[in-house]
Amino acid sequence: MAKLRRKDYERQLEPLQHELVAMARWLQATGKRIVVLFEGRDTAGKGGVINAIADHMNPRQCRVVALPKPTEREASQWYFQRYVAHLPAAGEIVLFDRSWYNRAGVEKVMGFASDAQVKAFLKQAPAFEKLLVDDGVLLFKYWLCCDQEKQEERFAERLKDPLKRWKLSPIDVEARRHYDDYTRAREAMLKATHTAHAPWTLVDFNDQKRGRLALIADLLERVPDTNVPPAKIAFEPLSGKPKKERFGVLRPVRG
Repeated sequence: MAKLRRKDYERQLEPLQHELVAMARWLQATGKRIVVLFEGRDTAGKGGVINAIADHMNPRQCRVVALPKPTEREASQWYFQRYVAHLPAAGEIVLFDRSWYNRAGVEKVMGFASDAQVKAFLKQAPAFEKLLVDDGVLLFKYWLCCDQEKQEERFAERLKDPLKRWKLSPIDVEARRHYDDYTRAREAMLKATHTAHAPWTLVDFNDQKRGRLALIADLLERVPDTNVPPAKIAFEPLSGKPKKERFGVLRPVRG
């Protein structure tokens, strides 16, 4: 399949973003809560699709959560505890750029969690998610897929591009040797946590633009009818001529 051109991608993305804005109005009107988890291989494109979803939403309503390595105190807590603090209130949507599934992925593969900890997680995760869903949270779990050849291309691009170099960490470099290990970890995770109340959706991200469009369309299709018209705002004309800014203490920098 030919790679999607940027012009065609933007043309297809625009109506989806209009629907996302409508979904945000629906959330405010109904007080519903949405949690979306984005998991997948390094370089798959989690950041890009999260940006596409959040781009035109009010940042007070749509929050992106990308947690760092747990502190010593957090490491001693119940595993899910630090994620609970970031769950949405009424009318909010939270996008997790990696989530509690770190334990079944990078922590398992890279040896940051013991076999017993991973086993306990795989048993507890469906129960934790059942509590969220039973409380009314709309929970969506996405896994972004890409072949190793494509992953290698993207790693090389990050290495060469100074604007993307920050995305490449020593752990990413080490993870290149564990492609098959990540596959096995993913399959074990899906077997244990793909449930009726919180199913997984896998999305092909070998072409990131097509992947973004497919994921956003799937998300919108699974959310209830979001047809809430925008609120009417009275926008009266000014009573006189528009005023120019006036400065006393300081003056602005000009381009």
